[in-house]
This record gives sequence, structure tokens and C-alpha cells, in this order.
Amino acid sequence: MADATPHLPPSDDITAPSRFRFKTLLPKSLLGRSLLIILTPLILLQLVTATVFYDRHWGTITRRLATAVAGDTGVILAYLRDHPGPAARAWITAESHDRMQLDIRFADGEILRNLPTNEVSFGALSDALKETLTLPFQLRDGADDRTIEIRIQMADSVLIVETPKKRLSSFTVYLFLIWMIGTSLLLFGIATIFMNNQVRAVRRLASAADSFGKGRDAPWFKPEGATEVRQAAQAFLLMRDRIKRQIDQRTEMLAGVSHDLRTPLTRMKLQLAMMPKDANADDLKADIEEMERMVEGYLAFARGEGREAMRPFNISTLAESVIARFTRNGAPVDLHIERGLTLPLRPQAIERCLGNLVSNAVRYAQHVTVRVGQRADAVEILVDDDGPGIPQDRRTDVFRAFFRVDNSRNPETGGVGLGLTIARDVARSHGGDIQLMDSPLGGLRVRLTLPL
Repeated sequence: MADATPHLPPSDDITAPSRFRFKTLLPKSLLGRSLLIILTPLILLQLVTATVFYDRHWGTITRRLATAVAGDTGVILAYLRDHPGPAARAWITAESHDRMQLDIRFADGEILRNLPTNEVSFGALSDALKETLTLPFQLRDGADDRTIEIRIQMADSVLIVETPKKRLSSFTVYLFLIWMIGTSLLLFGIATIFMNNQVRAVRRLASAADSFGKGRDAPWFKPEGATEVRQAAQAFLLMRDRIKRQIDQRTEMLAGVSHDLRTPLTRMKLQLAMMPKDANADDLKADIEEMERMVEGYLAFARGEGREAMRPFNISTLAESVIARFTRNGAPVDLHIERGLTLPLRPQAIERCLGNLVSNAVRYAQHVTVRVGQRADAVEILVDDDGPGIPQDRRTDVFRAFFRVDNSRNPETGGVGLGLTIARDVARSHGGDIQLMDSPLGGLRVRLTLPL
């Protein structure tokens, strides 16, 4: 009997969306994440400090100031109770203004109206007055919003005591806030400067690695920054030197072997020329000519990784030169250039690369179009033809050295199988690539991209 209990997804699958949402909120750069590591405890420290301060210091100071105002008000009421009469009122009015910073006046014959009091705004003062006074009272804002009125119901009048709001607050609170926020901003600025200096070394290392991947030298690069960054930079420089040595050794070996093969091939051609002409001699001569073409292909492949220096060059001018060579020979090639684009490249290598792509298209198609333009931060060259194209399952294999879609030995139906290999090798040495896809013309589209 099958188990009817539903299978729940693993816990990782349940929490994956929430983790993904959390990661999207985090900074992506190293500088941003480093500053977040510094800023998070700094903010937490400030919050804890502010909470303790407001809980203790601010509350204590506010209560004490409110108690002082309530005490002064109680002294005024006690004096008026013990010394009734106009003379006592006049004396206490003058003394309270000079000594207590309190303005008092009397509303004879009035009674307190039943108006609600904002306990939130006058909480501390209201509590202190409730502890000090036994008479009914009300609190309200003064006429100029810088004072507070305490209205106290007496036997024959209402006593109005007006006190400045600054008597109920302390400037040290604002000073503390300014000091806390200012210090935090200062420390954050200093941390940003130091972290930016550390991250700059990582950025330079990444820029040097990117330049090396595009075949461009980076003579300006040198190890700097923290010890770990210097170690990574030193490892990169050693790796770069090893890769260059391996490429040079392979190129020199291939070029040397191909060059050495020319000598025996030349002797064989001379011997065949001196031999009587027959069918076997003609077949042998055709084989030697094919071997010569293969040797030339090997040399072209070796030159593709040669020592040509990078320099700024107009890719549009180069494309016009390549297409002009084909059109002079009667090849049906249309060229469309969106605008002139200059970028660092090896002109001879790119010319060989583009020439191989157009040559393959012309060989198999009746009509070829070439388009040069800019897409985002790269130059895009599209070569479209109306030929038979390349099957989908062979589009990866054609980039292998010496691979031919046409397996015949007839040189008219294909080369030695190095054209696309050389082309992609040149493109990747510039940091670009070559892709094969279906063309709107019905044949093959070759997409060559080179970074600006």
C-alpha cells in the first residue's frame, strides 16, 4: 500500500526564498559589504547608548526640572496662602519673575473650565504638580508656544503661572545628540576612506586580470594594499608569466615544425619535376600541394598567437579593407557599418579572423552580408550568408582544430580545418568570442564580439 503521507520539501527549499530575498538587500560590492560590517555594530552601539541615555539621563533630568518648577509653584501658593492681600500679590509677582523665571498673574472671579490636558506633552510636569499641589490645576501651551501655563484654582481667582519651556529641558541632551551623530559620521567617513584604499587594490587586480584576459598588457599594475591582496597580486603575476611562456613555447614549436617541413617538401617538388610525367607522379604532386596548404595553415595558426602588439585601431576601416579584398575578386559581399569604432586590438590578427569568417561564407553561399556595430560595451560583427549552414550538432565541433564538416580530401570543398579555430582563438585572445546561429538569410550567422 502506498504511503499517503504527503512528502514535504526539505527545510532548505522552504527557507530558500527568504534567504534569496535577504541576499538581494545586501550590497554587492566589497566596499559596500565592508562598510556594512563596520556600520552595523556602530549603529547598534549608538542605539543602545541612546536608549540608555533617554531611559536614564533624559528621564532623570526631565523629572528633576519638572520637580523644580512644581516646587517653585508650591512656594508661591504657600506664600499667597500665608500672606493674602494686594501687597503680597505684587511682591510675589515681582520676586517670582526675577528669582524663579516665572510670570504669574491672577484672573479674579474666574474658575477653571473642564478642558482636557495633553498628558503626553506635560507628563513629567503634570506628575510633579500632582505630587506637590493639592488644588485643582490645568496645563496648556502659552501664547507664543515657548512657554507653558499652569492654571491653579484658588478660592477667589485663578492663579496663572507661566514658565519657559527651556526650564523643563536641558541643552546637554541636544549636545549629546549632536556629539553622537557627528562622531558617528566622522568615524564612518574615516572608515570609508580607509576601506576605499583597501578595495582600490582589489579593483586594480581585477582590472589587470581583465586586461590580461583581453590580450592587453597592464604595465601600470603592481602589487599593493594589504598582505593578502599583495599575495594574490603576486600569484597573478606569476600565473601571467607562466601562461605567456607556455603560449610562446607552443607558438614557437608549431612555427618551427611547420617551417622545417617546408624544406623536405621543396625537395620532393623538385624531384617530381625532374621525374617523367605519369599518373602516379600527378597524384603525388597533388598530395605535396595539399601538405603545403596544411603547413601554411599551421603557420597561420601559429601567427594567430604571435607577438603583435595591441594598439587602438578603427574596426570599421579594417572591415572595409577585408571586404574590399573579396569584392575585388567578384565575391557577393555587402557591408553595412553603423558608425566608426576604435578599440584596442591586434589589427593583423583581427584581419585574419574576419577574413577567415568571410572566406567560409563566400565559399558556400551565393550572397553574404557583413554588419558592424556597437552593442552595449562591445563591438558586434555579424556575417550572414544564404548557404547550406552548419548542422546544430556540429557547431561546437567546427571550432576544433583540423575538424571539417566535409570529410572529403578535395581542397576545393574546404580547407584544412583551421579557419574557425584560428578565428575564435584570435577573438578570445582579445576577450571576445564567436558564436554560430541561424541566419535570417537562411544559412549561417557568425557573431563576432570584441569588448571595447
